[in-house]
Amino acid sequence: MDHSLYSQSLFLSLPLMLFFGFHMLFGRTPEKRVFANYLLSRRLMGTALLILAANYCVHLFYGIRLKDVNATILMNLSTYFLCYWLFGSAMMTLLNNRYVTLRRFAFHMSMWLAFSALALAVSMLSHTHTVWSLGMITLTTWLVIYGLFLSARLLRTYSRAIKMFEDTNSDDIGSYIRWLSIFTYWAIGYGVSCGLLTFLPNKYIFLWILSSIPFYIYLYCRYQNYILFYERVENAFREETATASHIDSGEDIIESIEDSPAYHSNIEHHIKEWIDNEGYLQQGISLNDLSMLFCTNRTYLSQFINNVYHKTFRDWITDLRIEYAKDLMKRQPQLMILEVSESSGFVSKSHFTRTFKAKEGCTPSQWRDKLQ
Repeated sequence: MDHSLYSQSLFLSLPLMLFFGFHMLFGRTPEKRVFANYLLSRRLMGTALLILAANYCVHLFYGIRLKDVNATILMNLSTYFLCYWLFGSAMMTLLNNRYVTLRRFAFHMSMWLAFSALALAVSMLSHTHTVWSLGMITLTTWLVIYGLFLSARLLRTYSRAIKMFEDTNSDDIGSYIRWLSIFTYWAIGYGVSCGLLTFLPNKYIFLWILSSIPFYIYLYCRYQNYILFYERVENAFREETATASHIDSGEDIIESIEDSPAYHSNIEHHIKEWIDNEGYLQQGISLNDLSMLFCTNRTYLSQFINNVYHKTFRDWITDLRIEYAKDLMKRQPQLMILEVSESSGFVSKSHFTRTFKAKEGCTPSQWRDKLQ
């Protein structure tokens, strides 16, 4: 092994890991109750980073890789197993404020202890080649399956959240949590590669250490950036939960009138009147706002929009705003794109341009130039 590269890679990565870990664990957040979930998630992630930093300390100050490669590999696998759950729990907490429970914690800690016990048994029998090989295959397979299971659950929860936002919010709330999906796919690739890189020959082990740097820099930056949008996302989650509970409690009362033609016609009349009054230009409008305005059931209103317009709530509102923006640019071509965006109900010029291009295949400026 090139001891210089090995030591330098540890000296480079360890301070970063310690900084990220301690800052995420103890860094201040806005003193609002709504940030409780974000704070829990960040502390779980900070704990995971400090555990990984402790692993690096053993490598750097004890030189375990130079003394016992087999013990090093087993220590790394056990560390990854624990950190997989901490990483997964931190991400899930951002999507589900009831995810971390005492029962779930006890179950996963029991899994980690069982994994570590098996790793210790394999280490004690490492002089037997057959036992060592079978043990390593078992541990590696277990670790990969466990990581994929946690990732699959996170991606399913993410997909449900995106669908919920599209069905209940006019703005693209899902764009604020898209990094969770990107990070999860990156984590799958990185997690599997780390499991493989730990088996590298000694002279290449610095690659395993250096590969962590961009991964954790991205994670830290995304957490720091997400705090700017977290309150809006969490409020959308809370509104959905509260409204769903309210609807469930009174759904039976209105069930009989929902199926009647008169009720269907009443909803249609309210929507037509609302569109004629350009109510869709109000920024941040939600399905809950509209159902309260129409004095109707939110679930039925969502089903009506999906069945009649064949669109999610967000796509329906977006299409109305895009058509308004196009008509506005025809009537007043001298307007700036920012003015068109604000008048059409979009939260920002960049969001308007991105959405317009996705719908029309060109930017608003290009579309307006075609009219001349």
